[in-house]
Amino acid sequence: MLRGRELVFADDTPHLEGLIERLERAEGLDDLQGVIEVLRDAFKVDHLIYHWVNSNGDQYGCGTYDMDWVNRYVEKGYLRVDPVIAGCYQRFHPVDWKQLDWSSKAARAFMQEAITYGVGNQGYSIPIRGPNGQFAHFTLSHSCNDEEWEAFTTRHRRDLILIAHSFNQKALEFEPGRKPESSQPLSPREIEAMTLLATGHNRAQAADALSISEHTLRVYVESARHKLGAMNTTHAVARALSRGLIVV
Repeated sequence: MLRGRELVFADDTPHLEGLIERLERAEGLDDLQGVIEVLRDAFKVDHLIYHWVNSNGDQYGCGTYDMDWVNRYVEKGYLRVDPVIAGCYQRFHPVDWKQLDWSSKAARAFMQEAITYGVGNQGYSIPIRGPNGQFAHFTLSHSCNDEEWEAFTTRHRRDLILIAHSFNQKALEFEPGRKPESSQPLSPREIEAMTLLATGHNRAQAADALSISEHTLRVYVESARHKLGAMNTTHAVARALSRGLIVV
């Protein structure tokens, strides 16, 4: 059985507030490399990667992969065949690498080569869509069996999403020529309503969970939709997720 670092489980959960505070102290892009190494060690995974591309094509990345693999990836143009990149573009929610399409010969060969460079046989990627066309992903990888990985990602899913979006927000502070986001902030009640809808509640269930009428819920949802410039509720939920306004 493949095994890397011992994964973090119930009795050994990283202190989330301390990790966020460490992230907030970053003063530039160079500091984020140190933060991502702290996060990797806190969750005891083999690797952790963050990468963004903005609407101008500017890119930034930091992470813990071996530089030989990073150079190999760029040299071979693996961006074109990497199922993780394609999968993140197509999704708003976190994705386990096992859920991606590895059916092509090129994709399978790519993964086998990645494993030889120490990337790990398991992966979990969180797509992030920021303001002004920015796209990013926050990815963990590790060597272990399927059962261990599923237990780890299930337990830490919420914390990892929060950290991913917090990391992206911090990175955006250092984005060259950053433009302010035009959307208005959502109110606490709007965030609660949108979060419940994003997690699969229907309107009646969401209203019941919030102890309000469906009419009042509709007011919150319509207000959020207007603030987000969305065409409908589904579009509003997608925009709220992509901007890190709600975490599921």
